[in-house]
Amino acid sequence: MTATPTFPDLKPMPGLPMPGLPMSGLVLDGLTLSLAGRAILRLSLRVEPGEIVSVMGPSGSGKSSMLAAICGTLDPAFQMAGEIRLDGRRIDVEPPELRRTGILFQDDLLFPHLSVGGNLAFGLAATVRGRKARRSCVEEALSAADLEGFADRDPATLSGGQRARVSLLRVLLSHPRAVLLDEPFSKLDMALRSRFRAFVFHELRSRALPALLATHDHEDAKAAGGKVIELESPGAI
Repeated sequence: MTATPTFPDLKPMPGLPMPGLPMSGLVLDGLTLSLAGRAILRLSLRVEPGEIVSVMGPSGSGKSSMLAAICGTLDPAFQMAGEIRLDGRRIDVEPPELRRTGILFQDDLLFPHLSVGGNLAFGLAATVRGRKARRSCVEEALSAADLEGFADRDPATLSGGQRARVSLLRVLLSHPRAVLLDEPFSKLDMALRSRFRAFVFHELRSRALPALLATHDHEDAKAAGGKVIELESPGAI
């Protein structure tokens, strides 16, 4: 039996209610990204529910652009071909807010003008209605992440590890059907990085969420435990 990872002394987050759609994973079908008429990435891939696939490659190989294409924020300077499907539906033709993809970046990107609770409430699904219900969801999530009583705190008063946890909570509270990880551990010190990485991966697996991790770090890819895709440099395509 595998022990539940801790970060540090965290309780496993409670299962958040999910809409009753069957989960069939994330599929990139002939995804091609081009810039100024030159292809920088070609990839076909299936990520199963609960699987974390690592995508590695040199700078400029298209890792972050691939994630942007999936979540719908690709720079208009790029041209995209192929299809992106999530749980059997084609999402590359949908606006970003309907794609049900969550993303964690290198920076936590917490809103400085909102409290910790305000940041989490921003991520809540629209199906959670009413101030009392939304506050309850926020407080339950904070309690499970060992941040009880932090709802009214200014994000600027949090430690790096606390900010990282709040950022992850905000993603999970949005009920994503897939999660994208864009070097989310790279700015953490080594001890904190290992614990937070274990916590993130445990949460993704326990919720059966397909995840794509863009990273330069082989330890991140090893800890993810899934397939590793090596992208070529743009000049090699």
